[in-house]
Amino acid sequence: MMNKKHIVIGLICIFISIISGIITKDLLVGGTTLATGLLCAYFAGEGKRVNYIFGLINYVLMGYVSFKNNLFGIFFFYIFIFSPLQIHGYVSWKKNLDKDKNVKVREFNLKNSIIITLSCIVGSFILGYLLSLIPGQRLAIMDASSNCINLCGVILMILRFKESWWLWLANNIIDLTIWVITAMDRGSNSMMMLLVSLGYLLINIYGVIKWNMEAKKNN
Repeated sequence: MMNKKHIVIGLICIFISIISGIITKDLLVGGTTLATGLLCAYFAGEGKRVNYIFGLINYVLMGYVSFKNNLFGIFFFYIFIFSPLQIHGYVSWKKNLDKDKNVKVREFNLKNSIIITLSCIVGSFILGYLLSLIPGQRLAIMDASSNCINLCGVILMILRFKESWWLWLANNIIDLTIWVITAMDRGSNSMMMLLVSLGYLLINIYGVIKWNMEAKKNN
């Protein structure tokens, strides 16, 4: 259930998004993207499955903006992979809630860490090469790396592993770089996407701390 803390922070996220949308003159798409992104990340950090509802809206909007900026890898992953995974995550988490309706956090060992790291590296290079073959594709390797890391993060989040937040922190750094470059080139909706990435960075740090605490409590 929502408590006062969730309501207050939710309203703050919406207020920040509206102000940012007005300042950047990108209220409808950009403001909604920022709001749903912040709310998704915050409620994921809190272990609340409502994050997947905000996540679904956010991925659809991010996919739309990415397509407009010729980031076809991000577009494909966000629309055809990440969006359906939000529905799966919402259903999956329902089966693994504690008495307070928070998801039960898990953690894995060194072997799992090595497998995930190698998968992200190999997948990034393969996907980066394939994306470079698409006419008009920009920042192929960074686009590919962002998607591979993000995909691993989404899957680990659905499986309730706290390590998903570390992957998203790594992905966040790549995303920030992509949108800084795109903003410098005056890409469509790019300034708002840059603000979205900055917002994610702050909440990802919160998620790392929160889920580490929950994992220790469960153990």
